[in-house]
Amino acid sequence: MPTGYQIPDPLPWSQIAGPLAAAEDAVARLDERLAKSPIRAGWAARTHFTDACATLWLEGELVHLEDLVLHDAGMDVRAPTHELTRAHAVLRARRRIADAKPDWALSAAGLAGLRGRGGQGDREEEDGSRKGESGVKADPDDADGEAELDVSLEVAAPDDRLADAYAALDAAIAKTDQTLAGEIASQAKRAPERDPLVYDLDWDEDERLDDWRAVVGQTRSLPPALAAAIAADAWAAIEPLQHTPWLGRLLAAALLRQRGKTRWHLPCLHDGLKAIPRERRRPRDAASRLAVQLEAIAAAADTGLKAHDRWQTARTLLARKLAGRRSTSRLPALLDYVLTRPIVSAGMIAEELKITPRAAQDLVAELGLREATGRGRYRAWGIL
Repeated sequence: MPTGYQIPDPLPWSQIAGPLAAAEDAVARLDERLAKSPIRAGWAARTHFTDACATLWLEGELVHLEDLVLHDAGMDVRAPTHELTRAHAVLRARRRIADAKPDWALSAAGLAGLRGRGGQGDREEEDGSRKGESGVKADPDDADGEAELDVSLEVAAPDDRLADAYAALDAAIAKTDQTLAGEIASQAKRAPERDPLVYDLDWDEDERLDDWRAVVGQTRSLPPALAAAIAADAWAAIEPLQHTPWLGRLLAAALLRQRGKTRWHLPCLHDGLKAIPRERRRPRDAASRLAVQLEAIAAAADTGLKAHDRWQTARTLLARKLAGRRSTSRLPALLDYVLTRPIVSAGMIAEELKITPRAAQDLVAELGLREATGRGRYRAWGIL
């Protein structure tokens, strides 16, 4: 049975008031800075990668940022590992939440899509529409259909045996269509089989998810940062989905967007929790757990603010090299692209700018980007 989660009543304000105020201020400061920032899109794209790597880091797995960027671009230099594949799943989920409407992730459709069960409702609706189109019942308002039916009956009337043969053939075709439609519908509704060595078959994910959503519903009157902290803590306690602990903090970040606390970015709560010392990440009492979650929210905002200022300063310095260039120069496009990725390779630049890899290396040299790998081959550059 699902593990119950109770919001502390009364709330330990003496322990969480300070971290709550710091988290609310830090998140608001970062969102206001990004509201009119010229590198807002690039900042968001880069932080998706760093937060995905931090997700696996918290689970004790090391995923290099360079490998994740190259894997996302389809330019792996080696076979992707299981950890890299999981990090890429986190990256895709973050992008999906950030690109959707603020209230999508916490809706029923959003949760189904993030769980990997999206599209079943669309398939069932499509199957139903196909059944309606192929049904034998005619539209009573279709005069042409009635006329054609009457003509076919008049032609077939002289030969009763031919009419019986056509009727038998139509019945066989209709029965075959019904059988195939029933098999397709049953396959669509049938849940995929899971290996009992990997998954607990008694784990009722739907019931646990309903419990978590009920906890989130009780936080509507609380400040957004505190509601997000409770949502993340409740996910860790209830564990609605097996082997997907990282989705809870993504949904907590989405809760901040839904409540209007962040309008221009999706907070990187995994990256923020990474800044908390390991011995303080999992306290036993509820008050300390909420305080840690609030500290992680504040740390994520502070880290994001520092990164934004650093990248904006680097962009300003690099933009000086664009003065006097021809209007057909690809350097401005390279500068915009390199701000959206932690690192870029010659192949990635060539594919993005539609130029040759040799021309991409020449542009990198002209712009003066820093080499990030220290290798002679398979090199990559970026704004660190």
